[in-house]
Amino acid sequence: MANKQQKSDTQNASYDFDAIIIGTGPGGEGAAMKLSKLDQSVAVIERYKKVGGGCTHWGTIPSKALRQSVSQLIQYNSNPLFANIEKPKHLTFPDILGHASSVIDKQVRLRSGFYNRNRVTNFHGQAEFVDAHHVKITLDDGSIEVISANSIIIATGSRPYHPDNVDFSHPRVYDSDSILSLKHDPRQIIIYGAGVIGSEYASIFRGLDVKVDLINTRDRLLSFLDDEMSDSLSYHLWNNGVVIRHGEQIERVETTDNAVIVHLDSGKKVKADCLLFANGRTGNTAELNLAAAGLSADGRGQIKVNGAYQTEVENIYAVGDVIGYPSLASAAYDQGRIAASAIINNGSVGKLIADIPTGIYTIPEISSVGKTELELTEAKIPYEVGRAQFKHLARAQIANSLVGSLKILFHRETKEILGIHCFGENAAEIIHIGQAIMQQKNGGNTIDYFVETTFNYPTMAEAFRVAALNGLNRLF
Repeated sequence: MANKQQKSDTQNASYDFDAIIIGTGPGGEGAAMKLSKLDQSVAVIERYKKVGGGCTHWGTIPSKALRQSVSQLIQYNSNPLFANIEKPKHLTFPDILGHASSVIDKQVRLRSGFYNRNRVTNFHGQAEFVDAHHVKITLDDGSIEVISANSIIIATGSRPYHPDNVDFSHPRVYDSDSILSLKHDPRQIIIYGAGVIGSEYASIFRGLDVKVDLINTRDRLLSFLDDEMSDSLSYHLWNNGVVIRHGEQIERVETTDNAVIVHLDSGKKVKADCLLFANGRTGNTAELNLAAAGLSADGRGQIKVNGAYQTEVENIYAVGDVIGYPSLASAAYDQGRIAASAIINNGSVGKLIADIPTGIYTIPEISSVGKTELELTEAKIPYEVGRAQFKHLARAQIANSLVGSLKILFHRETKEILGIHCFGENAAEIIHIGQAIMQQKNGGNTIDYFVETTFNYPTMAEAFRVAALNGLNRLF
């Protein structure tokens, strides 16, 4: 059993810890740091050999590091300064994995330091509920340890969905986790699933001059985006040679020693060197023995929670991908902190901000905050649009990043900013300027701010001033 000195001197002295957190991704880390700084004794359980969760090891960090390397390669090859010096540079997927690995190592060291400095006890092994207060851990060496706590937070994240009719053990079939073990240099890849992950990897592989077939089960890309952003991405991928097949479903996957043939319900067949299956994710709950704690998960492995991230069992909370929407690392961290506050304050907590920004790291990237044009139209809100094209900005011309635009949606009468949508290099950074103004109270959130303030020149932030002037000129 855990060291009894780690018990709290509070009413929970019969337990080994005040709180146990299962998972060390953003949600688990946010909860652990919050609780430890409030003088709670905390244990975290991570089934992988290193902390960080799927976000650090297989998801957000590695895919964005890969994207950055490819983006820099594209910029180099398209820069007229280097065009006449030598033939275009070529990198393979294994080549750029080295940079991603170095970033992962740095993140692991950083996050390990957080847990150590805050005296959080780490266990590495598979967690399983014994009851609502006790968790059994099968440690890496095969031994068993049982620890207990007054409160437990489930932050186990999600994993790629594996349908039964796809053989993921075949060396040419990958999911969004196993693709990081790709060793060969494919000439053509099929990506099944055109959500955020599929679209990002389509950009990455096409940037490496790999032929890409992107199979979309829906009728448009990333339909949750503003239509113009979705259309911009579709056009840009198409213009760069990605073949997008909308409204398709896999019937079966045929594999050979050196190829994959995807048979679609429509009768089409697509052949490539390998397949990346990126169609859906499921919560990591199957091995937790939830029933022993009085819990259950839905068909997607997700756990239902209330506004304080409390499950149907009073002392157990859940945060991050394991509860579903919005399935963002940034939101998961905040959810963990909110759940920790709920534990300390008996359920009295804050909540996530209403307008959570989304960042999609395609090439170029996309970022949005607030309402889309379709949502405002359906709600019959009188809005106007202000636009700025990157190709007209001095900083974009200097950086040779001419593809992209910024769009501001604002109320025609009050001038309140209702939504901001950006497509282009550094969109996920640029969006935060607008987000900060949208959060202002007492009439501070208006498009006039961007006209009346002074921006550094030349900068990409100038797009806000250009878009604001463009929109205000439409008023009458």
